[in-house]
Amino acid sequence: MIVPYLSYIQETVSLRHANMPAIHHWTDGECRTGCKTHSIKVACMFFDAFEEITIITCPCSPTLLQLLHCGFFPCAPVAPSLAVDLQLLEFVHLLFLHQSPNQMAWCDALETFLDGMKYKLRLKNSLQHRFSNVFHWYQVLIVLAQDYISMLIVGSWKDGAHMDQPSDHLCLQCPLCFGGNDWRKGARDSLSMPDVIVCIDACFTQKRSANPRGATGSDPPNPTPSFFLLMDNVKAMEDFVERCHGDRRQARTSRAKPDEDSYEEGMCIPVSVLNGCGDSFIAADEKREKASTRLFTDTGLMALLCRHDHVLWIVNLTSAGEKQHHALALLNRLFKHIPTQMTIRLLYDIRCQLKWSCCKWNFLDNSTLSHIAFAVAVFHAYGHQWEARGFSLSDGEGCERLWSFLKPLIPSLHLKSLQAFGHWLHRHWIHCQSKKNDALDRLHELELDKNMLRQSKNKAAEVITIILALEKTLQTQEASIRKLKMQLHAVHVPNIGEVNLQLVDAQSRYKKTADTLQRHHMALGTEDKVNLEKMKKDIYLTVRLNARVIKTRIHDRLRQRKFELERLERSYRATVNAEHKLHVNTQHSTKRQEPGILKFITTYNGLCSQLWSLIQQRRAPPYAVPPHIIPCDGMFQLDVDDDIWQDVGLDDDTLNPPAWLSDDKVRNGIWLQLEVDRCNEEEARLMRERAVLQAWMLVEWDITDPVMSFHLGSRAYELVNICGH
Repeated sequence: MIVPYLSYIQETVSLRHANMPAIHHWTDGECRTGCKTHSIKVACMFFDAFEEITIITCPCSPTLLQLLHCGFFPCAPVAPSLAVDLQLLEFVHLLFLHQSPNQMAWCDALETFLDGMKYKLRLKNSLQHRFSNVFHWYQVLIVLAQDYISMLIVGSWKDGAHMDQPSDHLCLQCPLCFGGNDWRKGARDSLSMPDVIVCIDACFTQKRSANPRGATGSDPPNPTPSFFLLMDNVKAMEDFVERCHGDRRQARTSRAKPDEDSYEEGMCIPVSVLNGCGDSFIAADEKREKASTRLFTDTGLMALLCRHDHVLWIVNLTSAGEKQHHALALLNRLFKHIPTQMTIRLLYDIRCQLKWSCCKWNFLDNSTLSHIAFAVAVFHAYGHQWEARGFSLSDGEGCERLWSFLKPLIPSLHLKSLQAFGHWLHRHWIHCQSKKNDALDRLHELELDKNMLRQSKNKAAEVITIILALEKTLQTQEASIRKLKMQLHAVHVPNIGEVNLQLVDAQSRYKKTADTLQRHHMALGTEDKVNLEKMKKDIYLTVRLNARVIKTRIHDRLRQRKFELERLERSYRATVNAEHKLHVNTQHSTKRQEPGILKFITTYNGLCSQLWSLIQQRRAPPYAVPPHIIPCDGMFQLDVDDDIWQDVGLDDDTLNPPAWLSDDKVRNGIWLQLEVDRCNEEEARLMRERAVLQAWMLVEWDITDPVMSFHLGSRAYELVNICGH
């Protein structure tokens, strides 16, 4: 059917001359090969007419091909009772892409329209079923025909491309991201720019209701390629995640104390920051129920999209909440379709939690994890600590736009064409140039030194602070190892095997912390190393640093207490005697945390007293300001004006605030310079994608088959119009 359909489209010049008398191919009732023939009456539907024709069919001249040569598509392949004009089907196909599909309303309106023209329909009351069958298989034919042409182009393109290239599926989904003769060229041009930008997100509004009678249902057959991952692959990833959790839990029998902040292997931010990000987002809570598994078979969707908002793969969610194995299944499928050396930038709402889990539980091996640069979608960056945010003009909200598009058009698919790619490039290029020129003009008006704008907040000081914190963590871990060794040398050891496992785990964590500390030491310059030694010898700076660390932990513990209180309120709001249960459970939960917080406050106040004594003894820098002591009374009321939120006297900014903090002109200049940098990155990527589209065009214009030449010529006409922009 594919080749005859494409031939008919070429013969009628894209259905422009369809149903003309010179183009009809009616059979004369005889078969040249002597086959046994029989006649079939078929009702043919046009835009403005309804007539019945007789087809003489035989094995060598089937009804399906005869009707197709006449410009119709039948409702059945062998003995159809209805055939619809291809022009009418194409119009309905385009109409249902731009509004909510409603075949019942369309058929009722068409019946009423033809009945008003005095056409007597013998198929009345059954037109909807037969028309639906025609329309479904016509859409399948369109998709298969487009895939046939695209695979021909991909085959020609692969002949002149390098061997190590993305898969045909990815090239067809988005040639701008995965096309081109050599994807490595972009990596060589810009070493800091990832090869591909993708985003992941879940949506729990796209549900599938469970059949109350327990039937599985029967969807119409669809031979077209599917974007959905097989549930067997998703289940295999879920089992793999569970095995990783089990294996690592046995190895991690000894944990760091809750009061100790530390760095997980592979992460550049401390655990306290990761916990703060996790508490800020509902999506990070895998136990939170977002849909009922009793009422819905599929509770939602999770999609993987490229930066041009084209779907790469989708997975059905069958759990009550968002699980990490769904995202891991999508990433696993992506890495099976791209070269091993290709790098990706992943935009995800809770990317810090996903990366943390991958490093902590070994969900992804190091070779894969090293080729992923995690970032946060721009509209979710507010809920993360500053270390966890994203980059560039790619906002990572392509999934949100997909959900918005599918909401009124759930039964239809996203319209994708080469012209859409061209319009996308043109629209983003204009947007990028507009933002860049506006930022440059405003930056020129400020008349600031660019070197001043490119200075970091104080990167060396941050690294020194991390080193001092790691050294303190190392001391704590060393004390824990000594304690475990003393237990092993004792006369009576209750469980020597468990103590040995704890000792091995503690030594492993000690080695990882020592390696991380060594890497940070090597990253320091000569001047920074001198400053580090000065800070170690300066008693005042050491005490002030300890006070700042303790206060940060107090902030984290108070936030955790607040989030736990909110969770308890949600859990017990709808229960029987909710008010009493809420009061009792809240009391028990919060009382467990209060001693640790009060201990931190006592330690912090003691350090503040030491700082006050050092200032009185003139052993502090000139004009040093002592930090405020935190009163214990009313601490858990969390008022915004409490001294707990004030960092007076805990950093050098109190004495000599930097320009980026105190000068509004410099602050605006930094923001504008960052805007220019992001626009330059976007400009380089758009130029690369335009070159890929041009290479795609050259392949399409190099086909010599007459039928394919017509179809590729039509696509070439669209491409020329794109270049005209």
